[in-house]
Amino acid sequence: MNASLHSLARRTVESLKDGVARCGLRCPVFLSQNDGTLMDAATAARFPVLTFASGPTNSMRGAAFLSGRSEAIVLDIGGTTTDVGLLQKGFPRQASTTADIGGVRTNFRMPDVFSIGLGGGSLVHEAHGGVRVGPRSVGYELTRRALVFGGETLTATDIAVALGRTRIGDPARLAGLDAGVVQRALENIESQLAVAVDRTRLSAEPIPLIAVGGGSILMPKRLAGLDVIRPPYFAAANAIGAAIAQTSGEVDRIYSLESLTREAALAAAEAEARAQAAASGALEHSIVVTEREDVPLAYLRGNATRVRVKVVGDLQF
Repeated sequence: MNASLHSLARRTVESLKDGVARCGLRCPVFLSQNDGTLMDAATAARFPVLTFASGPTNSMRGAAFLSGRSEAIVLDIGGTTTDVGLLQKGFPRQASTTADIGGVRTNFRMPDVFSIGLGGGSLVHEAHGGVRVGPRSVGYELTRRALVFGGETLTATDIAVALGRTRIGDPARLAGLDAGVVQRALENIESQLAVAVDRTRLSAEPIPLIAVGGGSILMPKRLAGLDVIRPPYFAAANAIGAAIAQTSGEVDRIYSLESLTREAALAAAEAEARAQAAASGALEHSIVVTEREDVPLAYLRGNATRVRVKVVGDLQF
């Protein structure tokens, strides 16, 4: 899958670098990857699969920065979908199982993020004797087709305006909207979001919910018994997450503990990860370890263990 994308990745990266040069910017080019950190353009061209799902992870990093919370569930609500993921130590939690992409089981790194078909442009329609919001959406045509903007399509944004959760467009255009429809649409929206939150939680312990993205006007003040935080500049969380991202280094290797100790294997992996981060442009004194684990492998001879270490550091300008 990675090899099949090489040609596209090279063209994309070169086009981006050409655009930066035409703007008169003399600076290195980095792309965000799906663990919430950055990689240089050359690495992105070699490993395009590491950019899969980098959009939601940008929003999660932005949510952590804007809210000051490092442990939380993040709901990034856009115009068509809601991306839901878990922050751990300020970074997106990584998936512990294989990820299906286009029906193909893959075994490369992916964040534990999933999407539901609910956003600001989602259509409100009758379904099974009730009201259903989504998964179809007006998408980028929201400002032309939604009722509050003079259109003829009832959307989730119209419901938010009718409930007084935001003030955009012309609320007077909703004067004839049936109050029962608004209430049932609200119940459906909150039900879908609550199910997504419950699917993400790892325990029954209280945890903050951070709502970002332009569509987060749909969120109530409390959901599934948890407090909802909508930080300042919530609509720009995706861009902010990319702008404040750090660079990283990661080692995932099998060591034999017959010739060295566990502590020596961990130290060797950490030193290599730190060297990778420094080579990627990280300030050496800013590099910190964010993940460290070792798992004994009983099915290999030689007292083998799998060691994984990840470090992050601030970019050196």
